[in-house]
Amino acid sequence: EVQLVESGGGLVQTGGSLRLSCSLSGVTFDEYAVGWFRQVPGKEREGLGCIKSPDNFRYVKDSWKDRFTVTGDNAKKTIYLQMDNLKPEGSAGYFCAAAWWSGPCLPLGRRYDYWGQGAQVTVSS
Repeated sequence: EVQLVESGGGLVQTGGSLRLSCSLSGVTFDEYAVGWFRQVPGKEREGLGCIKSPDNFRYVKDSWKDRFTVTGDNAKKTIYLQMDNLKPEGSAGYFCAAAWWSGPCLPLGRRYDYWGQGAQVTVSS
């Protein structure tokens, strides 16, 4: 059974940082692309970035590149979303998702089959 377990959400002040973790199990890690997404109530889900092992090919959406970094630890089968200089508009539910993919990274608009439970991030002003 494929499982993605997220951790690391919480409350942070404007300008602060958080790191979200997404641990995968039940997969051969380097066969799966992992994406990060965010969703604000009442708005469409937004793709943020993706990563693909074993070369850790990474992509972050241009609008978030100056604040978000996606990294991975192959040995731990864990993907991270480092969020720096957060602003109140960064408040959202953040989700990781995975899909089997042979390419460098699965485009964020494509279907991801497995999803984490989500982590709430709240940025106070």
